[in-house]
Parts: sequence; C-alpha cells; structure tokens
Amino acid sequence: MAEPITPAVSDRICKHMNKDHAEAVLFYATAYGNQPAATAAQMESIDAEGMTLAVTVDGAQTPVRVPFDHTLEGAEDAHHTLVAMLKQVQA
Repeated sequence: MAEPITPAVSDRICKHMNKDHAEAVLFYATAYGNQPAATAAQMESIDAEGMTLAVTVDGAQTPVRVPFDHTLEGAEDAHHTLVAMLKQVQA
C-alpha cells in the first residue's frame, strides 16, 4: 500500500526539496506556476492534488498553487511526478 501524503510526509518532502533541490522548486514556479519572473521559491506543502510554493517576484513573496496532472497515490508517486515534471519541460 502506498504511503499517503500526510502532513508529516508533506513536511519531509518539502524540507528535502528546499534543501537539496532548490533549483527544481524555482523551476516549478516559473514553468508550472506561471511566474516567469520568480527569483526564488520554497515548497511549503504538497498533497495529492498539487503543491503550494512561496514564490519571490520583484522582492515580494506570494503563494502559488501548482496542480498535478493526476491525483497522487502517495509519497512514491509524488517523487516520480516531481521528477517527470522536470523532464517533461526540459525535453
């Protein structure tokens, strides 16, 4: 059974993404969050439907919701989906 995306799992994913994959989080904001002028982004939460980012544009921070193209089945699906989102636009 897939590990559900609980608040604790969301927190773990966000901490990992912000610490180890900050460039990817900024990419999600610019490519999927319709924020091409973003200079920074932090992943605040992730759930089965999408992710919420805190995006910096012109020195001001604004929340941005990035929906997924499908409902995530769990934490492993979140990992695969986030990787696929990077590859999809870069292809």
